[in-house]
Amino acid sequence: MKDFRQRFLIESCDVRGQYIKLDKAWQDACARIEYPESVSQVLGEAFVAAGLLAATIKFDGKLTLQVRGPGNIHILVVQVTNDGNLRGLARWQAIPPGNSLTELFGQEAQLTIAIEATRGAEPYQGIVALEGESLSDAIRQYFESSEQLKTHLQFAVSEHSASGLLLQALPADAKTLDDEDGFTRAVALAESFSDDEMLNKDVDRLLHLAYHQEVVRVFDAESVAFQCSCSRERIDGMLQGIGLKEVNDILEEQKIIEVTCEFCDETYRYDRVDADALFSATPGYEASSDVPDVGH
Repeated sequence: MKDFRQRFLIESCDVRGQYIKLDKAWQDACARIEYPESVSQVLGEAFVAAGLLAATIKFDGKLTLQVRGPGNIHILVVQVTNDGNLRGLARWQAIPPGNSLTELFGQEAQLTIAIEATRGAEPYQGIVALEGESLSDAIRQYFESSEQLKTHLQFAVSEHSASGLLLQALPADAKTLDDEDGFTRAVALAESFSDDEMLNKDVDRLLHLAYHQEVVRVFDAESVAFQCSCSRERIDGMLQGIGLKEVNDILEEQKIIEVTCEFCDETYRYDRVDADALFSATPGYEASSDVPDVGH
């Protein structure tokens, strides 16, 4: 399983963890947009972070991690569904000069984490100032301020792969030990991982390297994938929704309609022939007279 996330418990530290590895999913996310290196780095971190965060909660719907700011990158957004489908992108105005959050997003940028449930739960949205030197710092501070949970994240991103690790101290009512240093010890051991180890070692081997003197329980892996929910059928519905007159006006002016998905940059194109097919069932609709007769 090349693209997966996996839950584990460091029982001797009263710490829960998640590991995620994205290969094809990360390559698919970058396939249509040529990102500058600094933009690609933080977008990869956001993909990993969103996948990790979604795995820590139970929900039926989608989780969105978004950063907006006045800087070189003006928006970064990643969505992940409860069953592990990811999509996302970044938009930039200029190539950032460095990798600090201020250099990337500017002053007064904001981090938003939102959960949109399809049924059975109220939507949730948390917005905090984007603070710290890195995205992992900002998310850690979000958890400590909004959830009162000690949290550690670390990421590794390359051109072809992205991976990450999340550690959280168990809530007081779930702890089985009285080890005040457990979380600190677990974090210190995780920080010994190099980027190369994070990207290339098997997760069991990775955990063994750091925690061979601890009691670790590893659970079954779950597959994850890049998958955008856009489709031609959805765009068909959108155009039908704006109406025949509006579509005709656009085609009269531009000769073609192009709709580009904000998340995956897939472009859907409609010409007069497509419009005729789309609205052919509309009462009173007549196909354009300039459509060529292709015979029977």
